[in-house]
Amino acid sequence: MSEAPLIDFVVEGALWENAPDVPGWTAASIGEAILKSGVKLKPGVEISILLTDDEAIRKLNRQWRGKDQATNVLSFPAPGEVETRQALGDIAIAYETCAREAGAELKTFQAHVTHLVVHGFLHLIGFDHETEAEALEMEALERDILAALGISDPYAVRVASVE
Repeated sequence: MSEAPLIDFVVEGALWENAPDVPGWTAASIGEAILKSGVKLKPGVEISILLTDDEAIRKLNRQWRGKDQATNVLSFPAPGEVETRQALGDIAIAYETCAREAGAELKTFQAHVTHLVVHGFLHLIGFDHETEAEALEMEALERDILAALGISDPYAVRVASVE
């Protein structure tokens, strides 16, 4: 098994103070993702995680993906072969979007953010969902990782009714 990566957190949104255990959730979810994916990482590999707000992630989404809207998570893999990288890349997560989605899908904020960390990490190690086959493979791995963490299937979406 690969050694646990060093995780550098950058907090740029005051709302993240409402979720003080994010570093613990993140370390557990990335550890399980390494185990379940079988990825081999260079010792001392680093990951940067930006905990931000909708405004900042909207700017990143517009700059890097040409989409002028907020999103829940963005991943920026570093170049090169996964096994030889000193830095895997960056993950950015927006608090407000995550909170809205968790509420609409009747999930806890922790479960949703944990899923997004797993999703972002899998992108950093080479998984994608551009084709249906890729999406099915990535979603199956996400389900397996999250189940090991005690989190139910994130793709069995339950939407809150609006009365």
